[in-house]
Amino acid sequence: MDNFQSLSETEMKLMHEIWKLNHPVKSSELLNLFSEKEGKEWKGQTIATFLSRLVDKGMLSVKRDGRSNTYTPCLSLKEYKKREAQSLLNTMYQGSVKNFLATLYDDKVTSDELDELKKWFSDK
Repeated sequence: MDNFQSLSETEMKLMHEIWKLNHPVKSSELLNLFSEKEGKEWKGQTIATFLSRLVDKGMLSVKRDGRSNTYTPCLSLKEYKKREAQSLLNTMYQGSVKNFLATLYDDKVTSDELDELKKWFSDK
């Protein structure tokens, strides 16, 4: 996954459910889960398209299992978050943590959060 690609909102929802399930999953299981949990009545082809995109982005591996496919995550949620954060840092802040924090600090970092950050940096 050298060329990291961010996930769309729907792809992220699918991945969150797959990570929560914590086992290889079939599209039919996801269809049932989203139908019960969110009332989404997706067609099989719709979920297959999203799963195919996730395979293409290197997020899932696929294994043929009889007449259906079984999907397994290639990255943990923690690994994905790290890559997403690094991508944002590289794209928007030229890889500079200082530039990123300066942007946040100008508006939104509370003094308590700033103290936490100072402690975190001093522990590194």
